[in-house]
Amino acid sequence: MLFQFSEFGCIEDAGLGLRWNPADFASEVANRAAALTAANIASGSTVVIAHSGSVRFFADLFAVWAAGCTAACIDAALTETEIDNLIGFVEPAAVLVDRPASRTRAGVPVYRLAAAARAAMPGPDQDGDLNRPALILFTSGTTGHPKGVVLSFRALLNRIALNRTAMGSAGRMRALVTLPTSFGHGLIGNALTPLVSGGDIVLHPLGLPLAQNLGRIIDQYRIGFLSSVPALWRLVLKFSEAPAKDTLARVHVGSAPLSADLWAGIAEWTRADVVNCYGVTELANWVAGASSRIDGIADGLVGKPWGGEAAVKDNAGVIHGTGEGELLVRSPSTMSGYLRRPDLTAEVLIDGWYRTGDAAHIDERGRITLTGRIKDEINRAGFKVQPAEIDALLETHPAVAEACVFGLSDAVSGEIVAAAVRLAPGQDAGAEALKQWCATRLRREAIPERWFVVDKLPRNDRGKINRDAVRRSLVGDSQ
Repeated sequence: MLFQFSEFGCIEDAGLGLRWNPADFASEVANRAAALTAANIASGSTVVIAHSGSVRFFADLFAVWAAGCTAACIDAALTETEIDNLIGFVEPAAVLVDRPASRTRAGVPVYRLAAAARAAMPGPDQDGDLNRPALILFTSGTTGHPKGVVLSFRALLNRIALNRTAMGSAGRMRALVTLPTSFGHGLIGNALTPLVSGGDIVLHPLGLPLAQNLGRIIDQYRIGFLSSVPALWRLVLKFSEAPAKDTLARVHVGSAPLSADLWAGIAEWTRADVVNCYGVTELANWVAGASSRIDGIADGLVGKPWGGEAAVKDNAGVIHGTGEGELLVRSPSTMSGYLRRPDLTAEVLIDGWYRTGDAAHIDERGRITLTGRIKDEINRAGFKVQPAEIDALLETHPAVAEACVFGLSDAVSGEIVAAAVRLAPGQDAGAEALKQWCATRLRREAIPERWFVVDKLPRNDRGKINRDAVRRSLVGDSQ
């Protein structure tokens, strides 16, 4: 068996008031897997899980795996248009929800396994090819051509094992899950790593109340480990009292750049070892981390690789073990590729290396320091936004002739999304109208917050809109 439930920790769901020990969880998984089998969901199929963050999500996830299927996890906060787009792209055998569905999704059968659970029956054996796909996680493309990262069981298990080695005893402590479980950071790092390692995980409703009461929550649930994003910590340091007890031993921060000042503030508030982690979904979550107590605190420092190796590629395309350039990572947790996008896969997987798109420096000790971003991607509180996708969506609006989306620095989210639009002749559309139009088509994090209506958009020598020039022309070099 791939997973031994008897070795798991407990799952405590503060929102639902449920607590499942390993035996309870195993029973729930078996019942739900049997329900999938009874619904004629064949082994080898892909099943979309369209809910997250609860104990029922984890029961559905392991039931999908127990049935011999691949789980495609979708952010429940997406709009119906985005969800339907993803489901249409994946073409799953079924969609799993956690509440009664008002309609089918893109013509695909919808099941609520908690209501459909039945006595367990023998299902597919979990043993077999570790290279078969376990997870599909989406990093972008919800409005256009989806970018679904396919992770094999081998990659997933390798990453959990490497995380566990890096974390030591903290991997078995009670962990607070502070992130959506439809993303690699929240699912693999914050939840699966401690759960599979024998640690309890505590699921708590997300949002501002979590940030405002984090110290009390840590004390109440005796939390020893948690992982989150810089945006949460900016709110925590502003609103929450520090924990009074000393249960918290280790804190991971990742998915967005962490400044030295914020890092130091987190270390002071938590009185714990605070690790600035580097990871991407394509590598199944974390691949490196720098400890505040061992490595020190410095802007961009993310430490040595947790398994595998790192290198940099200079402007001439030469790969070096030290120096400056684009960060490359070779890891046993590398994705199989992007779902149905061999073109994108070929761009980032080269001779066993994954091209991160991040600029970095690797010193003689093998420590990685991030120095910038090569790609256009916007990182809003850990949610990745591809500007070109929002450009294309905006240009489907009847009033918009051209659009250029770019990121702006923000004290809370790290970056926010901004949009410059040139209207079609004779058209009139204000920022609020465009924002409301986007609200039905984009998840909240991807909706532009600042809007600029312009007469023209700067272009490069090849006639392509120059995103950096647009940003500079509108907000100057300070951004």
